[in-house]
Amino acid sequence: MLERMQVTHAEADIRPMEPVEGHTIEGPIHPGSGRRSVGKRAGTALGGLGLLLLKLGAKLKALLLLLPKLKLLTTSGTMLVSIAAYSLIWGWQFATGFVLLILIHEMGHVIQLRREGIKASAPMFIPFLGAVIAAKSLGRNALAEARVGLAGPVLGSAATALLIPIAALTGNDMFKALAFTGFFLNLFNLLPVVPLDGGRAMAALSPWMWFVGFAVLVGLAIAFPNPIILLIVLFGGLETWRRWQARKSPEAQEYYRVPPHARVIVAAVYVGLAALLVLGMDATHLARDFGDT
Repeated sequence: MLERMQVTHAEADIRPMEPVEGHTIEGPIHPGSGRRSVGKRAGTALGGLGLLLLKLGAKLKALLLLLPKLKLLTTSGTMLVSIAAYSLIWGWQFATGFVLLILIHEMGHVIQLRREGIKASAPMFIPFLGAVIAAKSLGRNALAEARVGLAGPVLGSAATALLIPIAALTGNDMFKALAFTGFFLNLFNLLPVVPLDGGRAMAALSPWMWFVGFAVLVGLAIAFPNPIILLIVLFGGLETWRRWQARKSPEAQEYYRVPPHARVIVAAVYVGLAALLVLGMDATHLARDFGDT
């Protein structure tokens, strides 16, 4: 969820897009019935709503770019604010573990960015949205982008797996529930659509999968409507469209040129990690007891 800015909810990454200016579409004017006129007005209204959403997305991107520059918003300070916010829902113990899992996930991105020679900021937390990392780019090419994208779920999943023996030793189901949540969030981030981590991996595998991932996100937004998924759908649609428009440029073709053996490695990590996360969720799932409620 990194190029100049990554925003994640339980890691959900948001990459900033260039502002989209308003535009008009000109064409021949045809006389029509009143019904056609109503349809034309409805189409114009929908078009205006779409442009408004694009402009709102651009303004939100500018705000997110500004957040890391505010000296008062330190990593530790924003972590405390997030813990306090999540405590209202889950209690402070679970909230603390949840925020720490997000931190470890984000640090996976930061570490890999710096290994790629790219300066990256420490994570800044935004309650109920996740965390933000400022970086100038994701790397020289799509393979570097895939490495950066997968580094978060790999490190985050490893940290989550450590909660399983802790839960067994303590007998505390909170650790088991926290592990299930961590596995789920890392698996969600592997959806093959930008700005999520799975979309970063698809940059080195098959960018066409972005449209599959975007369709899944739209389905989730319809089935489980909430502001977080709607934001991801908005930014995912903008980013997918931006990349699609630029796909034939010489720079884009060079960016997405990945050696076959590298594609195999990225695919193996992506599929293997997704499978392990599903197994982890199955192993840590707690059945709800409705007996005495």
